Amino acid sequence: MLERFHVPEDIAVRVRQESMRAAVEDIFIKMRMPPEDAVLAADVLMYADLRGVESHGVSNMMQNYVAGFQEGRINPTPQWKIVREALAVCTIDSDQGHGLVVGPAAMNIAIERAEKYGIGSVSVTNGAHFGAAGYHAAMALEHNMIGVAMTTGGVSVLPTNGSERLVGLNPLAIAAPTRLEPPFIFDASMSSVAGNKITLAKRLGVEALPGWIAESDGSPIMDERQVPDDFKILPLGGTRELGSHKGYSLSVMIEILSAVLSGGGAGPDRKGGASHHFIAYKIDAFVDVDMFKDDLDKYMKTLRESEPAPGNDVVTYAGLPEHEEEKERLKNGIPYHPEVIDWFTDIAGELQLPNRFE
Repeated sequence: MLERFHVPEDIAVRVRQESMRAAVEDIFIKMRMPPEDAVLAADVLMYADLRGVESHGVSNMMQNYVAGFQEGRINPTPQWKIVREALAVCTIDSDQGHGLVVGPAAMNIAIERAEKYGIGSVSVTNGAHFGAAGYHAAMALEHNMIGVAMTTGGVSVLPTNGSERLVGLNPLAIAAPTRLEPPFIFDASMSSVAGNKITLAKRLGVEALPGWIAESDGSPIMDERQVPDDFKILPLGGTRELGSHKGYSLSVMIEILSAVLSGGGAGPDRKGGASHHFIAYKIDAFVDVDMFKDDLDKYMKTLRESEPAPGNDVVTYAGLPEHEEEKERLKNGIPYHPEVIDWFTDIAGELQLPNRFE
């Protein structure tokens, strides 16, 4: 599925990550974000672009973020605070702060509490989009911890057998450290396809696959076709027969742990802004770290070296393709659609910022 959303090489504009990072920081600072927050926010976006997760990189998100700042939906200088806590857990009011900034801060608190208590858990309310969930989960890896991150996405998904948009896109990420193999990093929406990927599909002229979306009346579209103007997104699994009740229920679970648990309401009755949930598990509170890494390495290697089914070249696992993509993009630059570069050039002129791509 990743290849489907990559920009075709014959039209791609390759940009060094340092240049794009600088352009993003310029814009965030112009939006009145403190410089250190702008650096962090840019890092979250570049994580996605380097790993080939274009749906959560600059291509899709920067226009939305600029609009959010300009329309007052995102607070560039939030005074976020802990509003409720117990030993290993707490709830944060984000003060409409950008999730690219408050999210990492909350994950750091989860890590700090896990260091002390073996596990740390933080819920965040009254926030904004936090980018790629995998970034936040992966923050735990360098601390010899397992990281979990989840958030409420747009309420644009149908419940199984339903015709109304009542369920969030609601991504979930889990990251676990290894020693020799690339770490396991799972990051996915609980919808059939991430909402941002529909935007990418339209930009690239890519057809939607069977089971991704439904007609306006909720009837699943089970053939490959161009994305219609009026569509609805199906839960992970697509139809009940293919297991959509699992994706639907997992999405509701994330809604409970992120929004309801932080006091942010749920689904169409959310009280405003995004809600997040972060967990850090200190591995040596459960088992010896070396034993954990050796066992996980062995399992990842077993999966990677296993026999592929006919018509397939390799077996992979979550985080491995992104690891390989990151190495390639750090070497050769990140491929962007020309429309994305045009937007950055235009917004730089509009905001009187330097053109970082000259």
